[in-house]
Amino acid sequence: MKSLLNFVVLIFTMISCKSDFSKNSKDYKLIQEDGISVEVFDSTVTDENRYTSNNITFKKHTEFIYSYKHITTNGAVYFFEEDHNIDDWRHAWKFVNSDSINENSILKVRIKVRPGLQPFIAQIPDYNQTILQYDYLTKNEESPFNSVSGVIENENNIWMHPPRDKYFRILELNPFPFIKAPFKVGNKWDWSLKIGSAWGDQRWKTWRGAIENKYNYKITSKKKLNTKFGKIECYEIQAGATSRIGKTKLTALFNPEYGFVELRYTNIDGSKTMLKLEELIKEQ
Repeated sequence: MKSLLNFVVLIFTMISCKSDFSKNSKDYKLIQEDGISVEVFDSTVTDENRYTSNNITFKKHTEFIYSYKHITTNGAVYFFEEDHNIDDWRHAWKFVNSDSINENSILKVRIKVRPGLQPFIAQIPDYNQTILQYDYLTKNEESPFNSVSGVIENENNIWMHPPRDKYFRILELNPFPFIKAPFKVGNKWDWSLKIGSAWGDQRWKTWRGAIENKYNYKITSKKKLNTKFGKIECYEIQAGATSRIGKTKLTALFNPEYGFVELRYTNIDGSKTMLKLEELIKEQ
């Protein structure tokens, strides 16, 4: 009888000592990292697509193609193109009036979900984001330059880097696209980010030393939106950012299937950047 009792105690102990992963019937748990919920996987999970395989919005090979425009404080509309007369690649671009666009003008942004964790995993062994590739497209659908960054998607939140190359570096000072569960009107949350002076540009704002952007987000409404994909239901998120150099704003419209359908930015200099989803291409 004593042996049977010891066996029962042993089995109970083994069950009680199971990891959080087993308890949750998942191979990951969620932790808070700088105000964002991120996935931490069991050490036995080494699949290079582990941060993407459970995504609902940012699924592998999905492409989000956005139109955009820059609107000045007096209402003029601009696009941009590369300027090879400027040595610094980051700043090597110039505005193009909407009446003067040509074959070199950047008119769209394609954001593609890449498989795997390269190139970041080679330098950051614990990299924990889905990889996004940002292609900047001319009217001939050519991409003279691109970059990679990331998005975090799980049941608690979706947080992504906006386009941030050349002209789009201006968006570093704005609230990032971000939605937190529960997806319901009235939900609100905060976030913060330190930003170095290397993100400055004389065309909008420069500063010395690092600044800290403090963000506030709120789901303000749920509305039907007429889009190229038909009438879809979107959550409207109002967000603001404040630092010692000024304030910026973002109104984001989000749908779980289509992602961030519209991103309406008010920039640090009072200008506006508008991105609108024009095409969604999913893996067949």
